[in-house]
Amino acid sequence: MINDARIETRAVHAGMKGLRAAGLHVPPIDFSATSPLGGVESGGDSYENLAMGGDLVPGDSAVYQRLWQPGVARFEDAMSELEGSEGSVAFSTGMAALTACLLASVTAGKPHVVALRPLYGGSDHVLATGLMGTSVTWVTAEQVASAIRDDTGLVILESPANPTLELTDIRAVVDAAGSVPVLVDNTFATPVLQRPLELGAAISLHSATKYLGGHGDVMGGVVATNAEWVVRLRQVRALTGGLLHPMAAYLLHRGLRTLPLRVRAQQATAGLLASRLVGHPAIARVLYPGLPGQDPSGLIGRQTEGAGSLIALDLGGYEAAARFTEACSLITHAVSLGGIDSLVQHPASLTHRPVEASARPGAGIVRLSIGLEHVDDLYEDLLDALEAASPVALDARELVAP
Repeated sequence: MINDARIETRAVHAGMKGLRAAGLHVPPIDFSATSPLGGVESGGDSYENLAMGGDLVPGDSAVYQRLWQPGVARFEDAMSELEGSEGSVAFSTGMAALTACLLASVTAGKPHVVALRPLYGGSDHVLATGLMGTSVTWVTAEQVASAIRDDTGLVILESPANPTLELTDIRAVVDAAGSVPVLVDNTFATPVLQRPLELGAAISLHSATKYLGGHGDVMGGVVATNAEWVVRLRQVRALTGGLLHPMAAYLLHRGLRTLPLRVRAQQATAGLLASRLVGHPAIARVLYPGLPGQDPSGLIGRQTEGAGSLIALDLGGYEAAARFTEACSLITHAVSLGGIDSLVQHPASLTHRPVEASARPGAGIVRLSIGLEHVDDLYEDLLDALEAASPVALDARELVAP
């Protein structure tokens, strides 16, 4: 019944199987670093199974927290239910999740990556440096097919893109990639708004630190994918130690239960703010997929169920962007996104600083992550910051419709 339910219901009940029978209402937290073994032979068999990427066999020992952990497994089951995947693998951070995917591809003899910019700055950086043994070809969506090589292991994209929020047609990229697996960073959209596996992607990756946790107090990463990739990624995690801590797994699983409500409320506020800010004399351009002309392929409603709750503002140059960012009061100047409180950052100076200059976001771009505050309070804070940022001697409150 749960699998057929709407996402609000699935988010509340996902990963909770077996708790009622155990007399529990919420998941317990097990901090055990090690687990008792049965016999010497059976203990060795359990270790080998888990270290090679297998799942825990009922009756076997979990052996060691690095190999398997019950709270992590519940969070993974919940993510699989929300993403519609055969399985999920959780990691200590989103970057640990991405590097595991790259290592799995490299060890399979497929070190070449085709990637679409813009990406999160950390993702761009790890690909550009080749730190994981990969090489990368940067392309547009139209160039994917021609960039595929015999040793291409992954096509990587992010939609909406970080930080300028362009939408990419995932199904079209999947078609162009042919037999090469497509990895979609789904952090900005979450499974509430977009489910890449339903569009043909092989991997949906999240920085769980963001919307999934939702409160800015936990770090994690998770990959929803098919059974083959689950085994490969579990093996990488077991051998490299990029595991998710039990407390983090508990907090992330708890975050999922309110995810649809938070995402939709934040999106509604972002849409109102974006529309109010259009035409403000201090803003060269408001970047938000839900505004007219910013979804030319008609992907909202076809690929994603909404425009999300991130807004980018082009303020025309670095000085204005810096003044604006520092003038925000209610909105906190900080990295990250997707939490209950609103944040602002200047990507070119922070998260995208390592990106090569030709691909770096413009110096006038600031990114806003819209939280759960009242829309009018956020709007007033933005107007104050824009007045501080702009040399235009105009009262924006009279020029911009409330």
